[in-house]
Amino acid sequence: MRQSQKTGTLAISAIVVAIAAFFSIFSGSPILGFLLALLAVPLGIFGLLRAASPRVSGGVISILAIVLAGVGVIFSILGMLGLILF
Repeated sequence: MRQSQKTGTLAISAIVVAIAAFFSIFSGSPILGFLLALLAVPLGIFGLLRAASPRVSGGVISILAIVLAGVGVIFSILGMLGLILF
């Protein structure tokens, strides 16, 4: 008997926080975006580790969240530099 997979909560949380980081960065708050992106990275890593279980899916979502969070960190650093310099 095969059990159905469910998407991991950590993977969903990671992608939601990574997207929220982008909204925050591009709405003029790069510091909050930086903090959210930093939060999304460990959530994505833990979601990826949980996705190794055959009962939990969400590995691709976790990888996407980690990549988005990494890009978000870069954009938020550039945004903070822009606030300081200009």
